[in-house]
Order: sequence, then C-alpha cells, then structure tokens
Amino acid sequence: MSKPVNLNKHRKAKARAEKRAEADANAVRYGQSKADKARDATQAEKAARHLDQHKRDPE
Repeated sequence: MSKPVNLNKHRKAKARAEKRAEADANAVRYGQSKADKARDATQAEKAARHLDQHKRDPE
C-alpha cells in the first residue's frame, strides 16, 4: 500500500513555489541593487540642491 498524502500540504507547497517563482521574476524585472538606489538618491539630492540655489527670494 502507498502512503496517504496530505492534499492540503501539497496544495500549499505548490502555491508557495508559484509565489516564490513570481517574486523572483519580479525581483529581476523591477529590482535595483543597493548601489543603484544610492546613486539615484545622490542624484535626486544634487538636483534638489541645484533647484534650491536658483530660487528667487520673495521680496
């Protein structure tokens, strides 16, 4: 005789595997490395400083 199979465990394991695969695909598609995020933050700071330097003072 074969062993009884818990269908709930099988169903949940399959769902976890599918979610993990989708998450991995999204990480490749949308993910940024830490260096990329730091570079973008630095560029945004520089642009904000540049813009602030060219503001006119209210009189």
